[in-house]
Amino acid sequence: MGNIRMSESELLIGFEEALEKDYIFVCYQPKINHTTGRMIGAEALMRWKDPENGMQYPSDFIPVLEKNTLIPKADLHVFEDVCKFQRKCLDENIPAVPISFNMSRYDIFHSDYVGKIEKIRQQYQIPVKLLHIEITESSAIGGSELVSKVLNHLHVLGYVVEMDDFGSGYSSLNVLKDLDVDVIKLDMRFLSGGIGGRGGMIISSVIQMSKWLDTPVIAEGVETAEQADFMKSIGCTYIQGYLYSKPLPEQEFIEKLRQIQHEPVSKAINLIESMDAGRFWNPQSLETLIFNHYVGGAAIFTYQDGKLTILRVNQKYQTELGMNLCEKEILKADPWDGFDEHNKAVYEKTIKKAIQSHDEESCETWRTVCSKICGEDRICIRTDLRLIGRAGEEYIFYAMVRNITSEKKRYAELAESERRFRFASEQVNIYAWEYEFSSRIMHPCFRCMRDLNVPPVVENYPEPLFDSGLFPMDYYDSYHEMLRKIETGEVDSIEAVIPLSVARIPFHVRYTLERDENGKPLKAYGSAAMVVDTPEHSENQEK
Repeated sequence: MGNIRMSESELLIGFEEALEKDYIFVCYQPKINHTTGRMIGAEALMRWKDPENGMQYPSDFIPVLEKNTLIPKADLHVFEDVCKFQRKCLDENIPAVPISFNMSRYDIFHSDYVGKIEKIRQQYQIPVKLLHIEITESSAIGGSELVSKVLNHLHVLGYVVEMDDFGSGYSSLNVLKDLDVDVIKLDMRFLSGGIGGRGGMIISSVIQMSKWLDTPVIAEGVETAEQADFMKSIGCTYIQGYLYSKPLPEQEFIEKLRQIQHEPVSKAINLIESMDAGRFWNPQSLETLIFNHYVGGAAIFTYQDGKLTILRVNQKYQTELGMNLCEKEILKADPWDGFDEHNKAVYEKTIKKAIQSHDEESCETWRTVCSKICGEDRICIRTDLRLIGRAGEEYIFYAMVRNITSEKKRYAELAESERRFRFASEQVNIYAWEYEFSSRIMHPCFRCMRDLNVPPVVENYPEPLFDSGLFPMDYYDSYHEMLRKIETGEVDSIEAVIPLSVARIPFHVRYTLERDENGKPLKAYGSAAMVVDTPEHSENQEK
């Protein structure tokens, strides 16, 4: 026999008998973690199968029950069936999961409805953690004060409250702002036109928002693996829909419970204990004041599977990047766009190190920054990262940044200058050292240590070098006279040709004085350059 749609009068006449003989019954649709394949719960759905007319569509009979104020009685019947089922699971050692049931706006406005369901729960002695309550977004419109009062009562009793059909109405954000719900059930009709596009962008934004509200999200109406994978990619792993299972009669659902492993719903985000998400996003809070005005360049970003998403930046962050970039441009761009492979690897390594250490980690990376106004520039940024939260496999970071491009360029110039000087020194056999007057300590250059075996620190200078034979003893008095003149400030520079080492190789030895801020002699810089062997010099040597 096929299904014949019953008229309104037939539905009303048969309603009481349908309750009494369980023509109105419950089917259960699993809620699954798409990442693990485990069941996190199920939703109880009202069904009506008339013995003569067959199955009646909920879209046909529920509006009739609502119109004639019979829906509270039908919902209580469903709730009692759920309690009976959970009692059976507990008594027969069937793995139990939280089951959600619907509470309509008519239930909310019904006198002491919460008291009636609580009486039924206690009658069957069902732990409140095994019962979730779903309210639709439309239930809250036009009576949010009463709805808020009812939700507070349910929370006091220990119930988890889920908002069903989120996004199907016209005031979703207002409702979510005003009502303290524990779970959001996202209407997948946003993706009716296909994956991505404007609908995908809206869903992705809702997922990010829900994490900061510490509210898990379940995507309902998921029918394809493509939809499920897309939801997972944007951070929503909990799904409900025909992809995994249609609504099942009780016995089939029991078999499913025994086949699939279970897991609890985890918090949407785990922030560090000292951080409150609500206060951080509040523009009037002390946290926001500090973020915007009393720290340097700072950003909040998330990292998951190699993907970076910047959530928030302050004005000083924009200044550090330069190039007249506005906040909108920074948030819209892919943060990886300016990194080459090497610098990206350095940054990711630092991120992973911060995840492991739970401490601040730092790195310096070069990146290319582009703007419509200033064109393109390559800058070096020092970043100090700290992990501040986690949402599943998505990690949330606080980053302090400083543009060190000018410093890096100066260091590069100095390094190049030193490289050239060292090259020149190697070519002309120049040795250099520093002599501190007060301590009588000499610090030689690398070539002095390498070629002449001078120790890294020479105390009581210059006596050890005369003792070693590097300075010839017949120049002892004249060398000390040079030092006396430079130490007393009698001259600002002095030089002489002195034969050095046992081989008595002639060098131009020169000292240049450095004075302190009061003009008092402080130290001297010495150098020795080998005398070029010219014909004139050779003649003098022969004489």
